[in-house]
Amino acid sequence: MRRVEASRTLPATPDRVFAFVADLDNLPRWQTGIVSAERTSPEPMGVGSTAHVVRELMGQRVAVDLRVTDYQPGLSLGLASEASGIGIAATLDLEPDGDGARVRFAMEIRAQNFFMAPMEGIVAGAAGSDLEASLDRLQAALSEA
Repeated sequence: MRRVEASRTLPATPDRVFAFVADLDNLPRWQTGIVSAERTSPEPMGVGSTAHVVRELMGQRVAVDLRVTDYQPGLSLGLASEASGIGIAATLDLEPDGDGARVRFAMEIRAQNFFMAPMEGIVAGAAGSDLEASLDRLQAALSEA
């Protein structure tokens, strides 16, 4: 298993950041590599909610089903998916920081079988650079909203 992480203080309250990122339709607006996202489960939003996501991953488009694994408004959001034998668990943890929110965005990449183990490092390397870019996009999207 590989873990990558980035954090930043954004000029929005934790509740506002959470409301934006927890709306799975907003994924393409802020998360790097997401081409489209469509929620596939009914309201209300919470643990177990799902979406179908198309992601650009190492030059290829991959369709995955995404599942909400943690849902604590204003505090944390967890998302999990699997594509081609690689499981990805993403977490966004929020805490107040002055007038804004400190956002910690982390991903854990885990090979689902022995044959995919060498891919963990490659995917983690790509994800590591994507985290900072995603936080840039999140900051821009929040300033537009």
